[in-house]
Amino acid sequence: MEGREGSGRAADWPRYVLGIDPGREKCGLALVARDGSLVEKRVAEAEHLEAEVRSWCERYPVDLLILGDRTGARACHERLKKAGLVLPGRPVVLVDEHLTSQEARRQYLAEHPPRGLGRLIPRSLRTPPEPYDDYVALLLARRYLKKISQVRQENTSFVE
Repeated sequence: MEGREGSGRAADWPRYVLGIDPGREKCGLALVARDGSLVEKRVAEAEHLEAEVRSWCERYPVDLLILGDRTGARACHERLKKAGLVLPGRPVVLVDEHLTSQEARRQYLAEHPPRGLGRLIPRSLRTPPEPYDDYVALLLARRYLKKISQVRQENTSFVE
């Protein structure tokens, strides 16, 4: 699989990255701008992954496809490649998914506080009423952007 580390040059800094949390039945997708701000996110059926990715790549200048490195990563990468969505100017970068599901669950529950009697249930016992794979995809994209930002800072301080 392809990979790319930021070298500190402006040309290496992606405009948009598309985070993908691959899965057997559903996939999380999150489009994130270079500053880490969320543009759009959704959970899609796994069978519609290529169409969803193609749609976003046609609407936005996506420079990188960020793919979680666990369940279904290899198969997802192959599907994207066969569909012609992996290009020299738009590679796939694997990002470590360690603990992203737990972090995404916490973020989802924080953004969707319970109402009524549900407020009495401790957060640790609450279960999100819908899939939150899109939150995982968002975390993956931001994880990558944070990493290349650190590399850029290290390269800049080394030159100065």
